[in-house]
Amino acid sequence: MYNETFLKIGNNIKKYREINGLTQQQLADKLDMSLNFIGKIEVGYNHPSLYTLIDIAKCLNIQLKDLVEFEDS
Repeated sequence: MYNETFLKIGNNIKKYREINGLTQQQLADKLDMSLNFIGKIEVGYNHPSLYTLIDIAKCLNIQLKDLVEFEDS
């Protein structure tokens, strides 16, 4: 199910993943998750739990707030 907030979180995950030079597959491998799951998070379709977001932030060497803070359009 699409949700604008989760799309923004997904965009932040993609941004920091690319800054870290990781593919979706590499991030999925580091997190022991599927490529499909990561891809769907990045487009706002999957809604990750707080624990998943914490794991993603740790893997990307950022703070959780970096994933959930964004400017309103």
